[in-house]
Amino acid sequence: MRRFLGIVTGLVVGFAGAAAAQDKPPFVFTAIPDQDETRLVQRFTKVADYLQGKLGVPVKYLPVKSYPAAVTAFSNNQVQLAWFGGFTGVQARKQVPGSDAIAQGAEDVAFKSYIIANVSTGLKASKEFPKGIAGKTFSFGARASTSGRLMPEHFIREAFSGRMPEEVFSRVGFSGDHSRTIQVVQSGAYEVGVLDYTVWDTEKKAGKIDETKVQVLWETPTFPDYQWTVRGDVDAVHGAGFKAKLVAALLAIDDPAILTQFARSKFIPAKNSDYTPIEEVAKAANLLN
Repeated sequence: MRRFLGIVTGLVVGFAGAAAAQDKPPFVFTAIPDQDETRLVQRFTKVADYLQGKLGVPVKYLPVKSYPAAVTAFSNNQVQLAWFGGFTGVQARKQVPGSDAIAQGAEDVAFKSYIIANVSTGLKASKEFPKGIAGKTFSFGARASTSGRLMPEHFIREAFSGRMPEEVFSRVGFSGDHSRTIQVVQSGAYEVGVLDYTVWDTEKKAGKIDETKVQVLWETPTFPDYQWTVRGDVDAVHGAGFKAKLVAALLAIDDPAILTQFARSKFIPAKNSDYTPIEEVAKAANLLN
């Protein structure tokens, strides 16, 4: 009988704890849609489950359709946390004073982009900027992408004496995300493009790149990129110490199933000033008010 009562008591306590967690406001996060949507849902569903276990509150992932939509969701308080690129993180923190970059992938300290080309162009890989891309059709990724637009455009301007991409290339497009940039260059819809190097590596491992049709021409100098950014009012909403608990949870991620999908070895601390170089480039390009 005693054992039975103990089991019943345990179940009641367990149900009470679960009910208490459900009574708490949900913690909602989003991410820029930088690659294949199916892959993103798989990745961030795992993150939501992990954080819910660590934080003791319901955690939900809110998918968005564009980079600006991720920034808007953050600024409107639809989400309290976001996985941003370098530029979108700068935009979001500018719109929400008090928000902080709190964690980044170890690889995000020195990130890079790949300029790729359709093999039919005859262009060859080089350690120097491939000036032979001039006059070709060219695809960036999303307009607000750090590795798919902002920093590559900066390097293009440097290589061509300050000329705008529209002055360098015969046609300029924006694919919307890194996965699609590979697709449009591999298909020949665009002759040249630029993307996040981790997406190239991930798609290559997945067998989605035909290197008889598309190849890497050049890798850019490094720059700071992705990071987790949290709103400054998160403790007021979820209780004192919640932000510190969140930071600890993100830095403690060691599940290969999560890290592999991020193409990151681990997460490390980040701070707003880490992204000053991105802010300066964005201002110089008149992309940040």
